[in-house]
Amino acid sequence: MLSRIERGLVSPSVETLDRIANGLGVPVSRFFSDQSSRTDFSHVPAGRGILVDRIGAVGGYRYELLGHQLSGNLFVEPYLVTLLPEAEPYVTFQHPGVKFLYLLSGRVSYRYGARVVKLGPGDSLQFDATALHGIQAIEAGPVTYLSIVFTMRE
Repeated sequence: MLSRIERGLVSPSVETLDRIANGLGVPVSRFFSDQSSRTDFSHVPAGRGILVDRIGAVGGYRYELLGHQLSGNLFVEPYLVTLLPEAEPYVTFQHPGVKFLYLLSGRVSYRYGARVVKLGPGDSLQFDATALHGIQAIEAGPVTYLSIVFTMRE
């Protein structure tokens, strides 16, 4: 039957499509989506991210936007964050969504609510960003980290 469907000799019923989708572990809608018109792809060459001047941004924190998500209900903001020499600790970041951090260089103490963890290169955190959070102490620089915020579109 699959061979006949692939060669265009028969049109499968909805029940057959459902069985094929279950066998492949994909939703039935996958068979009807137009993959050529997808807009959720971005490529940012090394060092070419967009410098973002964030409203209310803390001084000394440099944000480089590394990509964007244009379609779907999930809004994704990946940033390369660099702490400049004048950067000060700041523990009152708070916003909707889930945040993922991956420390690339330096050492910091990071506060999440009442909890404080020490981070070094290769360490990561993931948390609900509605709680107060941020760098409590800069232990060793230079500090750079990947920060990705995931929120649902309204």
